[in-house]
Amino acid sequence: MRDEFFSRYEAYARKADILFKTIQEKYPDSVRCRIHCCDCCYAVFGVLPIEAAYVNFHFNRLDRKIRRDVIRRAEKAEGEVVKAKDTLRVFEDKPGVQVYGLGKQRVRCPFLSDREECVLYERRPVICRIYGVPFSLKHEKKEQAYVCNLSGFEENATYPTVKLDVIYREFIKLSTELMTEAGFLNPAAKATLMLPLSRVVRMSFEDIISGNFGT
Repeated sequence: MRDEFFSRYEAYARKADILFKTIQEKYPDSVRCRIHCCDCCYAVFGVLPIEAAYVNFHFNRLDRKIRRDVIRRAEKAEGEVVKAKDTLRVFEDKPGVQVYGLGKQRVRCPFLSDREECVLYERRPVICRIYGVPFSLKHEKKEQAYVCNLSGFEENATYPTVKLDVIYREFIKLSTELMTEAGFLNPAAKATLMLPLSRVVRMSFEDIISGNFGT
């Protein structure tokens, strides 16, 4: 079961790599991703259940010391996010402001090592694979484009854009199928949830695929 779902997930990860490379080859001066460039590794983001399961599975096959360091960083990141959420409580009547404020937090990804290298690079999430080129996400019915602040893409110009929503819709389907196969009775209720990596690395694989995400 696991191998089938992971194989299907990896097909989309490869597509994301191809999209990134295609745009990079067309705009080499604008895509400025380099080794040890880790600005995008300081952000608050989550992954859908299928990706959480994939990351969790491969994380637990890393060296014990590496896993221990990742857990330590994950606990620190979780604390920083909780602190940021507490600070933003004053905007409870403005959820849009809360989301914006949380998205601006510089929280270090637990997979970023002290050498500024991703310890799970080959198995990293799709958002990490396409961040250096323009991508878009839908908020309600409006599509919004994003690009790395360090890139050379101009604000008012038009560029090829990776439609992350298209990929995420497929991940939601995969998540639903995975949790259904694992025996979870109401996968639709959990298939669209985004789980922070700081929590994913501290969960069991079985809890993820069965929809037992906790609080």
